[in-house]
Amino acid sequence: MNLDIDNTRVNELKDYSLAEAADSRTEVMIPRDFAGMRIDQALARLFPEHSRSRLQAWLRDGRILVDGGSPDAKHKVWGGERLVIEPAPEPQASAEAAEDIPLHIVFEDEALLVIDKPAGLVVHPGSGNWSGTLLNALLHHAPALAGIPRAGIVHRLDKDTSGLLVVAKTLEAQTDLIRQLQARTVKRHYLALVHGGVKGPGEVDAPIARHPTQRTRMAVVGGGRQALTRYVVRERLARTTLVECRLETGRTHQIRVHMAHIGHPLVGDPVYGLKRSADPLLDAFSRQALHAFRLGLVHPASGDEMAWFAPLPDDFSVLLHSLGGSFKP
Repeated sequence: MNLDIDNTRVNELKDYSLAEAADSRTEVMIPRDFAGMRIDQALARLFPEHSRSRLQAWLRDGRILVDGGSPDAKHKVWGGERLVIEPAPEPQASAEAAEDIPLHIVFEDEALLVIDKPAGLVVHPGSGNWSGTLLNALLHHAPALAGIPRAGIVHRLDKDTSGLLVVAKTLEAQTDLIRQLQARTVKRHYLALVHGGVKGPGEVDAPIARHPTQRTRMAVVGGGRQALTRYVVRERLARTTLVECRLETGRTHQIRVHMAHIGHPLVGDPVYGLKRSADPLLDAFSRQALHAFRLGLVHPASGDEMAWFAPLPDDFSVLLHSLGGSFKP
């Protein structure tokens, strides 16, 4: 494919997408008015639908050539150079194999896939969980996701947290969703059953990082990454409170760490929760009582505002009912 854009303004490039480069060799002329720019800056202006980190990765991999050479990200262009994007190499076999694992699909179109993840399902392969994950299931459901980093996964839920999770089906959608997450415009609401009586509404604005001595745990640590959780009370029960938490940031174990930090750990949390409470019913709950029940975002392709809701899973619903609760999301 050849595209001559010499002396053409960037805003005229409405119909061209670098995603085509994934499958075919593409040639582009650098505009004259880009003179003096670094190549990574020029690429970012030419193809804003892709993240700069992705474009830089293609540079490092030698997939982007300038006048036959393989430049680094700091290389300056002067306009008139011929930019060549080589097709992606054939995918190599890896531990990330497709597996026929049932998925509860809430929504799907050409750009997005929204999943209601059950508790117990690991999102991404890792230590101790190299198969049987959501990623393996996604590769079986939509084999084309093998060409998307992390099979299109842009955020995670803990293994024993249930609820809504969005997956991108194209590179453009993935970049857009990551930018929405960074801009904190993705609306992620959770229901959490916590110990004690929460006064609420309130917020926890406390930085989170690895625990200084227990490296498998997260903790509120001065100098950690900024983390903000807002919460409101949805139902008060005898020894517990059902709260709705809204994430403004997305740190590992954020709600679990923040609620424990203010003295209201999640029921059933094996890491940050109580070893034993005064209620055997609470002690018997086998996972953290946390469910991602609402997800809202702007559709990457249409620009429409969209939202999805997921009812409480059976175990969470039964626990609430047993405690005398009646709330339904």
